[in-house]
Amino acid sequence: VAIRIQPPRTTSQARMADRAMALLGAPFRMHGRSIETGFDCVGVAAACLVDAGYRFDTPTDYRLSGDFDGRAQAFFAGNKFQNVDDGSWVAGDILLLRPGPRQLHFAVLTQGGAVHAHVGLGRVVLTPLPLPYGDITQWRFQGD
Repeated sequence: VAIRIQPPRTTSQARMADRAMALLGAPFRMHGRSIETGFDCVGVAAACLVDAGYRFDTPTDYRLSGDFDGRAQAFFAGNKFQNVDDGSWVAGDILLLRPGPRQLHFAVLTQGGAVHAHVGLGRVVLTPLPLPYGDITQWRFQGD
C-alpha cells in the first residue's frame, strides 16, 4: 500500500524537506554532523531542523542501541513540535522509529519518502513509505 506524502505546509517544513534531500548520498558516520564527513540519523534530523531555523544543542552521548526513547520523546514534547497521530504524512515531518528492541532511528519525510542515515548501506538514503520499521511516532515542527 503506497502512502501519499503531502507537500510541505509551511516554510519550515519546506526547508526541512529540501535539506533532507540535499543530504542524500552523504556517508554514514556515528555522531556525524557534516556532509563531508557523514551523518547518523540524529545528525540528519538536526541538520534539517537547523535549516528550518530551530537552534538547540544536538546530543552526542548516545549509542546505536540503548534506552533513549524517553529522552527523545521529551525533546519533542518539550519544544516547538506537534505530535501527529491523525494519519497525515507531510514533507518535513520527523519520524521516530523503532527498528528493533532498544533501538531508535530518526527519519525526515520528503515527498519522495523518508530520508535517513542507513548504517547498513553506509550512507544517507531515501526510502519510500511504508517503512520497514514498527512503532512510528511522528513529530511536526511548528516553526512558522
